[in-house]
Amino acid sequence: MPTALIAEDEPLLAQALKAELAQAWPALQVVATVGDGASAVREALARRPDVLFFDIRMPGQDGLAAAAEVADRWPHDDTPMPQLVFVTAYDEYAARAFDAQALDYVLKPVQPERLRRTVARLQQALAAGATADEAPPAAHAPAVDALEHTLAQWRQLLVAAGGALPASGLPALPGAAAAAPLKFITASDAVGTVRMVPIEEVLYFEAADKYIRVLTATQEHLIRTPLKQLLPQLDPQVFWQVHRAVVVRASAIEQVQRDEAGKLHLRLRGRPGEDIVVSRLYAHLFKAM
Repeated sequence: MPTALIAEDEPLLAQALKAELAQAWPALQVVATVGDGASAVREALARRPDVLFFDIRMPGQDGLAAAAEVADRWPHDDTPMPQLVFVTAYDEYAARAFDAQALDYVLKPVQPERLRRTVARLQQALAAGATADEAPPAAHAPAVDALEHTLAQWRQLLVAAGGALPASGLPALPGAAAAAPLKFITASDAVGTVRMVPIEEVLYFEAADKYIRVLTATQEHLIRTPLKQLLPQLDPQVFWQVHRAVVVRASAIEQVQRDEAGKLHLRLRGRPGEDIVVSRLYAHLFKAM
């Protein structure tokens, strides 16, 4: 029996989605309904459902951050990644962003016909994954391909949802210009001195609590800009996001190692002894050519 987790901070809307799912997909068992991102992450990892319905806007950790954390912490075993569906109240621009990727979302209030199309796609995806999992050991490639397909879908969903809902929380305006790449980072050091750090000197950024750590070969600085606001100002050919909280200079990567659990770890030139974990969402960046 397929299972699902609903993360929606408005109880009436969560109940409405659950009721509509019961009509559109009677075999689906909703194992939990939660109202915030932290609970969504906890329940997703504990229950490992087949499908996640995540509201984009939730108290504390939003649906985008919760989905990224689930991907980061999902066990590196044979448990397949869930199918991910975002729930959003933004229709016009959010719908365009998702439709451009041919990916699924559910608009609030839930429309039965739209939900039936989502259910049909989910059923097809789960059936394809089950077929791959049932393949004999000698034919392990289909299961690996199915996992990579799911991860690719998650990456596209996060990008689509993030593009539709920027840091301001408002739908992106058509034709909005991208921010110019940064030349300098205005940051403070441990004693509060403000410094202008050339972007060429930065080896990686790491989000920590309310700050972002800015690491060069010899120094560490702090800035208050959220990572999701910083990312559009960085050249994606120069800086790679490798984790929901870490962005590294690609040319500074010295080696990539895989541990016994299958997780990837980076070592950077200029920061000896420091270990950077790569999220499953970004492991594709380091596939052998």
